Amino acid sequence: MSTSPEVEAGARSRILDAAAESFMRSGFAATTIDDIAHEVGATKGLVYYHFRSKFDIFLAVYGEGMRRVRERVEPHVEGPGAGRDRLVAMSIAHLLNLMEDVAYHHVVHQAVRGEASPALKARQRDALLDLNRLRKDYEQMFHGVVTAGIEDGSLRRVDAALATRTLLSNLNAVDMWYRRIEGQTGDELRDLAGRIVDLLIGGLSR
Repeated sequence: MSTSPEVEAGARSRILDAAAESFMRSGFAATTIDDIAHEVGATKGLVYYHFRSKFDIFLAVYGEGMRRVRERVEPHVEGPGAGRDRLVAMSIAHLLNLMEDVAYHHVVHQAVRGEASPALKARQRDALLDLNRLRKDYEQMFHGVVTAGIEDGSLRRVDAALATRTLLSNLNAVDMWYRRIEGQTGDELRDLAGRIVDLLIGGLSR
């Protein structure tokens, strides 16, 4: 008996959410398909029905993490205001996504640091290269807005590439300490994100 596309998509989404949590908690190497299945509340058979291997799941989590953060941030790239205004809006959107999807961010960072590096099949290697290009393209979105801010005078004249990487590194480092507090509201998340971005972009100077 076949299942509907909606049911298939729902099962796949639950597997990705469970895998992201497992990879964040235990790391790629220590996580097993059994762990992921247990997190889903299903059998290994369901997991293998949707994915060929643990690394294929890792790649899917990486891709979903990049899709979610880009979907949140990209509308602000061409938003209103000077370069600094748009950079602030992008950075807040990035942090809000991180706080809501912290496990996915952990997996992206594991990929960046090369923590998941089994012997790859050609299709997996190509998929990983494509995802790494997506991440570089995401960084370029920020670089473009930093450059625009320097040109319009809303940001100091600094090395745009260095500023972009420093900003993103510090934004991403929030996942090292942030954990959602039960009952924390969207307004509270936005306030926290705004205060962090004010420190990173505004600095500590008066």
